[in-house]
Amino acid sequence: MSSAKCVPRENRLSFAQRWHDIRTGFERPFWVANISELFERLSYYAVFASLARYLHEVLNFPTQQTGTLTGFFGGLVWFLPVFGGALADKMGFRKALALAYLILSCAYFLLGSLGSPWLAPVRQTVPLGVLVALVLALPAFGVALVKPTVVGTTAHSSREDVRSFGYSIYYTLVNIGGAAGPYVASYVHQRMSVENVFRVAALSVFVMFIGVLIFFKEPNRDRDTQTPTMAQAGINFLTVLSNPRFMLFLAIFTGYWIVYWQEFLTLPLYVHNYINPTIDTELLLMTGPLVVIALTVVITLLMQKVAPLMAITTGTLISALGWIFLILMPSGLGAVLTLVAVALGEIVMSPRYYDYVSRLAPEGQQGTYMGFAFLPLGIGSLIGGAFGGFLIHHFGEVKHEPATMWWVIIAVGVATAVLLLAYDKLMMPKTAEQAR
Repeated sequence: MSSAKCVPRENRLSFAQRWHDIRTGFERPFWVANISELFERLSYYAVFASLARYLHEVLNFPTQQTGTLTGFFGGLVWFLPVFGGALADKMGFRKALALAYLILSCAYFLLGSLGSPWLAPVRQTVPLGVLVALVLALPAFGVALVKPTVVGTTAHSSREDVRSFGYSIYYTLVNIGGAAGPYVASYVHQRMSVENVFRVAALSVFVMFIGVLIFFKEPNRDRDTQTPTMAQAGINFLTVLSNPRFMLFLAIFTGYWIVYWQEFLTLPLYVHNYINPTIDTELLLMTGPLVVIALTVVITLLMQKVAPLMAITTGTLISALGWIFLILMPSGLGAVLTLVAVALGEIVMSPRYYDYVSRLAPEGQQGTYMGFAFLPLGIGSLIGGAFGGFLIHHFGEVKHEPATMWWVIIAVGVATAVLLLAYDKLMMPKTAEQAR
């Protein structure tokens, strides 16, 4: 009986100790940076959820150019963070984070104002496509500073024994922001106008700019290894580019992201133009992030004993074949089921992808190579935007068989899975065969 009474007491003590660690293990910069990151992600995904229809319906870009421009916006942000980390380290985290939010607030405001009368003289001087591309490039410079700064602040303002929990908080808040962004976009679009989605996003990050200036204190950065300089980041980039085996893998895996990014690049246009114009496409895009939040832990545990390559291939196939739902059920429900499948594929694939990449790197250079593992995300968005734009134009507006475009997207995903298996069989060194 006495031991039974001790168990609840031990649990209470354990919970109390954990709560004490949370309260005392993180310095103020940790909370300021991570809360601001939540609103940055909210703003980014609100903009991304509305961008394709804004470009097509308000700025009157044709579908093919809309896909290209949307892919440009989604892709560029993945190329600059490796250099942004070096710049943030040189500037200091407080200045870097404040500058990032100022850049983002100006960029989103300009993006939502491209059709405004006060910008008419600029539109008459600069071709609209060039002007939009320039404005779409601006957020990449802000995001390039935000990501390494928030991750660095998390490392430097967390006590050693709770640092891993600090990263869990970071990733949780990022996912919440990713889910909340499309909801905010939907709310603003339905009650005001799509242009105001971008202005609300600008206001959100501008408030974070003010918050950083008032509440953020530069964390102590003496505890951890130094961030590479800009020169070292450039050398690392050239080192990765000079490894043909690694670059081939990244090129193959870009196919996964060409398939994945279609949910932002072409799905909103497809649903609005060919399924039902009354469907709330922004709200629809909440589906994936909610699935990720709800099922990541469970699926990660279930996939723990699956070999990395098998998990990557399985996830790639799930995300690709999920588009069949949209073909067979051209409805809001079909779109939801497709987005659920794409998200499930991402959950299955993502953790093991980085495991596999680490085995591709030469001994002693894992850190350098892991820093470039995100390149397929950017390349996939850039190619996926132009490719998806071509498909929706060709099959929707020329052939009048819009659903056929998804068979092409599925084929890209299946081909990617096959090429991954072939790559692993032919290119992986014998010392890494256990990775399979």
